[in-house]
Amino acid sequence: MLSRSCLGLLNLVSVDDYQALSRVPSLMAVPGEPTRDSYQISRDGLSSGGSDDAVSPPPQERRIIVANQLPIKATRDSDTKKWIFEYDADSLYLQLKDGFPSDVEVLYVGSLKADVEASEQDEVSQVLLERFRCVPTFLPWEIQNKFYHGFCKHYLWPLFHYMLPMSPSHGARFDRAQWQAYVLANKIFADKVTEVINPDEDFVWVHDYHLMILPTFLRKRFHRVKLGFFLHSPFPSSEIYRTLPVRDDILRAFLNCDLVGFHTFDYARHFLSCCSRMLGLDYESKRGYIGLDYYGRTVTIKILPVGIHMGQLRSVLSLPRTAKRVEELKVEYEGKVVILGVDDMDLFKGISLKFLAMGQLLEVHEALRGKVVLVQILNPARSSGKDIQDVKNESEALAKEINDKYGRPGYQPIVFVNGPVSTEDKAAYYAISECCVVNAVRDGMNLVPYTYTVCRQIVESERPNQSVIIVSEFIGCSPSLSGAIRVNPWNIDDVSEAMNSAITMPDGEKHLRHEKHYKYISSHDVAYWARSFDQDLERACREHYLKRYWGVGFGLGFRIVALDPTFRKLSVDNIVSAYKATHSRLILLDYDGTMLPQASINKTPSPEVLSVLNYLCSDPKNMVFIVSGRDKDCLSKWFDPCDKLGLSAEHGYFTRYITLHYIGPICFVIVRLILVCVDCVAG
Repeated sequence: MLSRSCLGLLNLVSVDDYQALSRVPSLMAVPGEPTRDSYQISRDGLSSGGSDDAVSPPPQERRIIVANQLPIKATRDSDTKKWIFEYDADSLYLQLKDGFPSDVEVLYVGSLKADVEASEQDEVSQVLLERFRCVPTFLPWEIQNKFYHGFCKHYLWPLFHYMLPMSPSHGARFDRAQWQAYVLANKIFADKVTEVINPDEDFVWVHDYHLMILPTFLRKRFHRVKLGFFLHSPFPSSEIYRTLPVRDDILRAFLNCDLVGFHTFDYARHFLSCCSRMLGLDYESKRGYIGLDYYGRTVTIKILPVGIHMGQLRSVLSLPRTAKRVEELKVEYEGKVVILGVDDMDLFKGISLKFLAMGQLLEVHEALRGKVVLVQILNPARSSGKDIQDVKNESEALAKEINDKYGRPGYQPIVFVNGPVSTEDKAAYYAISECCVVNAVRDGMNLVPYTYTVCRQIVESERPNQSVIIVSEFIGCSPSLSGAIRVNPWNIDDVSEAMNSAITMPDGEKHLRHEKHYKYISSHDVAYWARSFDQDLERACREHYLKRYWGVGFGLGFRIVALDPTFRKLSVDNIVSAYKATHSRLILLDYDGTMLPQASINKTPSPEVLSVLNYLCSDPKNMVFIVSGRDKDCLSKWFDPCDKLGLSAEHGYFTRYITLHYIGPICFVIVRLILVCVDCVAG
């Protein structure tokens, strides 16, 4: 593949000597705990929520984290109209800092979860950079709507979760205007990174499906940028992905990274299959790493499930409010077995299937009526639309039907807890639940079972720590939880019996399953995940300065060709000079695509081709061979007029040799070596 891409290198211009942009200075250190640090900005000026600290020296290394949303909470005071900013302690992008060395600076690029007026954007940007090391992107409303709510949430999200838009009522179809907004939004994010990056030193880590083509824009600007990408959603099978009209553009953007990460082997396998089927790329596994050879570059594929932040969860569980809420819930559900579900209001979370299984459980096992409660916490939906409303209506209708059928005064089988629910309340529900059910029909990682296990471990109990997890086999965390009860969420009977098994399971087995899960979860937390990815990104970028890079292609088809430093561009003058200076020449020629256009209908060699071949063969210093995959009868017939021409048919299986008196002594040795190699090849 590389040789084909090098045919046009005569017209390429090397851009090895790019100008490095200056590093954003570290103007102010951020003191204290992230959750307590805040900053305020009013329409009239700036006001600080904390004391100023001394200027810190610039660190030796820096990581630029690029995500759709910054790890910042932004609210406006209703009385003073001031903006109040603080770190979002629940944000994965903030938590991953724990995996980096202490001397590494982390800079964030992303959008805010609030609308900032154009007149305030410069001041807000200054505050976020100086105080929080964040570089905000501000998208025009129309672009934001088409980019996020249109292409990301209504097209990409369902497609990556195996939902094809077979009709207008079953998902949105591809919209060129939304795709263009997606491209423009990615370019705006890339421009923000370009403003602050030091391409010689910084490592860039891009997150999730919102920014899948951003790597192409960065690689086009900085050929040696150290670039990693992690996909937090599922990657569909090739049969689903191939329906995407812009499939090649997105795949090539992935391949413009140095390292691409997935939660599970299945997601990585699907990606590799797409690269093989649609781009013709091969991959190899070596020393535990999977590598794709892409125009001379090795793109490393990493399988790395994300974890939770143990420290942040411990701090929540240690709060007096959490402990108080735990005691309240124990009293409320005394004498009952609590099964917990925590899900976003989403089409793929399987909420209605979970309710059907609960109804089946109470129908089959009458003794459990009045003793088992399914508490369902519903987080607010991340998007809006008819599909979300349909899920809400169906779930509420099913819950009402089951409660009416099996409920009685003082007992409801299904308890709805509509969000938003505070972190402390969620932790309390986790702590008092005997079983946790994650029933999604398709999901990325889903850390609910991890959080549940840790809450059951930390909260004090009279009995040894116990927990049972029922997990869908279609979500990312399933392979990591070897002690969980895996179910097919579409099989209602299977899920119902899993619930019954969890309820009736002996305490000793519950304890063993819990300990097994907790040991894995506590050792594979978010810091471990970030540290592992960061180390692999450094490893993937080690050879950046050992090669020369050339840009090929336009627009989203842009890619980099990596060449050995000793590589020289093909020079006709050098070839002619070397040709005249040699006394023995071996000339090996392909036929289709070389001597004849690949798309030509008439495959017979033209008189001009035969004339040129006879001219080359007439020189006693030349030995000319045609090597082709065509059969021997066809080649013998076509090149019968060239009696001094050697033929190698069917890729060397049949060979017509040149009469020996035409072959010089050196060329004869070369032919013998070629024949030895042919004999060593199977077939």
